[in-house]
Amino acid sequence: MESREPQGPPEEQRLGPVVRRRQQIQPGTTDQRLLDTKGDSDWVHTDPWRVLRIQSEFVEGFGALAELPSAISVFGSARTRPGSPEYEAGVNLGKALAEAGFAVITGGGPGAMEAANKGAREAGGISVGLGIELPFEQGLNPHVDIGVNFRYFFVRKTMFVKYAQGFVVLPGGFGTLDELFEALTLVQTRKVTQFPIVLFGSAYWGGLVDWLKETVIGQGKASDRDLLLFHITDDIEEAVALVTKETGR
Repeated sequence: MESREPQGPPEEQRLGPVVRRRQQIQPGTTDQRLLDTKGDSDWVHTDPWRVLRIQSEFVEGFGALAELPSAISVFGSARTRPGSPEYEAGVNLGKALAEAGFAVITGGGPGAMEAANKGAREAGGISVGLGIELPFEQGLNPHVDIGVNFRYFFVRKTMFVKYAQGFVVLPGGFGTLDELFEALTLVQTRKVTQFPIVLFGSAYWGGLVDWLKETVIGQGKASDRDLLLFHITDDIEEAVALVTKETGR
């Protein structure tokens, strides 16, 4: 293929949708600058690049979960020990939700999350794990059928709510409380509607409910009707019945 040498500087330069003329013409082409530049890598840590990463996480999450059937997100402590009563409750809850036709979504980690995923898998349901990058590696538990790992908590939180029709919250720590109050806020402010929230384990959650009644509502920081935003139970069948009724299944 014959190439022709340029006959002096061009009068006009087209760079995609941009036109440059006279002194604004840049040397070389966009491809040339992309392929030839050998600079530092600090740009991969800049905010514009982070925006693209965030966008890609939303795209991957939406793509992976868009075809899920009705689902329930189950939260609980990663420190729940296998064989404990709380772990077995998680397994039985996962089974019951799967048998009711729900996919089960968890944070994909160990403990209560693993228990719910295990129960869903054993019942032949769809077991989903949405992991998060942490300083200490957890990884997705072996009972996850569909797994997505996220860098950003807020992207992961969107997936928990967008692709679930309700939450069941097993005993857990700060991460579990974070997800619980996030959901309560979304329902209270009507960002989501018809979204049941069930707290499983009255002995564990009773103190929190008492504090909400006596302190938060007692001091006028919330209203009595906000207590209707969630249910509390110790019964697996009741928990499944509550989410089934409120989701209209």
